[in-house]
Amino acid sequence: GGPGFGMVNADVKLTYQCKEQQTKLCFLGLQCMSFISVYTVCTIHQPGGGMPSGMGYPGGPAPGQPMPGYPGAPAPNPSMPGYGGGTPGAPIAPAINLCCVQFCRGFRGTISDFPGADPLKDVEILRKAMKGFGTDEQAIINLLGSRSNKQRVPMVKAYKTTYGKDLISDLKSELSGHFENLVIAMLMTPTEFDVHELREAIKGAGTDEACLIEILASRSNAEIREINQLYKSEHRKSLEDAIISETSGHFRRLLVSLSQGNRDERETVDVSLAKQDAQSLYAAGEHKLGTDESQFNAILCARSKPHLRAVFHEYQQMCGKDIEKSICREMSGDLESGMLAVVKCIKNTPVYFAERLHKAMKGAGTKDRALIRIMVSRSEVDMLDIRQEYARNYGKSLYTDISGDTSGDYRKLLLKLCGGND
Repeated sequence: GGPGFGMVNADVKLTYQCKEQQTKLCFLGLQCMSFISVYTVCTIHQPGGGMPSGMGYPGGPAPGQPMPGYPGAPAPNPSMPGYGGGTPGAPIAPAINLCCVQFCRGFRGTISDFPGADPLKDVEILRKAMKGFGTDEQAIINLLGSRSNKQRVPMVKAYKTTYGKDLISDLKSELSGHFENLVIAMLMTPTEFDVHELREAIKGAGTDEACLIEILASRSNAEIREINQLYKSEHRKSLEDAIISETSGHFRRLLVSLSQGNRDERETVDVSLAKQDAQSLYAAGEHKLGTDESQFNAILCARSKPHLRAVFHEYQQMCGKDIEKSICREMSGDLESGMLAVVKCIKNTPVYFAERLHKAMKGAGTKDRALIRIMVSRSEVDMLDIRQEYARNYGKSLYTDISGDTSGDYRKLLLKLCGGND
């Protein structure tokens, strides 16, 4: 959950041997070439030969990176910032701190394509489940819980084509409560669901700031641009204007910056710039009376994620404090929560979502909107990694906590998305 290359003092060559190709990645200081593939063998070569002691194989997609299986997202790249001090005169094993980067291990979701799925046949099952007296909820759970998003969404048109009726309307008339909300969410595309959730977070009395930050901090540039287009088309108002009308101050600036979908997405890291940015963050916060929030905003919202992981490492090395602790000391309220969410997503996205799920279920009552949103949106992205981090950080499996905090058909379908116990 979140290992990576914190420091490289020697040239490191990674050789991936795949079924169809062999590609070499050479790290000279911090200049690296990105490679995307599901590997079968990974070997690390270094001057003098041998494998660095303690070297392991990280467990999932790069933290904070767009994940496979989420439409509109660019393919995930392994991001590996290193910190070079030049080539050593004699063979020296590189000092590697696996805290920042992970290798792509392929699909990490719990819901995948069902072989031979046919939307015309699937809607017959849905129609039969809703026909006559009563509703066969189990049939709906079995069907939707075994189809990927791209197999569920066409059911809406197939239902109207076959029966001349609206599937969403029929489901709403037959179902109720959180189970209804979950079923409807599963029949939207990822972009439609994000737009729906952002709209719900903004409209009415009060604003769900945590929802706004969660979506905008965790989506890729391509996903955010699709969200902006659909939001304006559906609501005749830009997402940026909606944010401006409902938020204020530096928190508003943070959301507006994130909503541009304009983060640098290069995989290479300039170590001198990383050091400079770390110094700028220190000068804007811990090193002065008061806080220059705009400097934090400029760096955290514009720089690439591999670069920011390098910045966080340099910051820790420079002032002996984790960037999260500095944010907690220097900021408060929604701005503090927002900045922390951005940092956590960049460091390790599954850890961030595991924490969000834990907060949604702990204590009295359940934050069902957040629970539904995360379980649906991450089920084809990184749910396996989220489950792993959840069990590691909270001592119980996600499956166990969902089972204890929800009930009935709602629980059954959530557990389908969860995919199993750990």
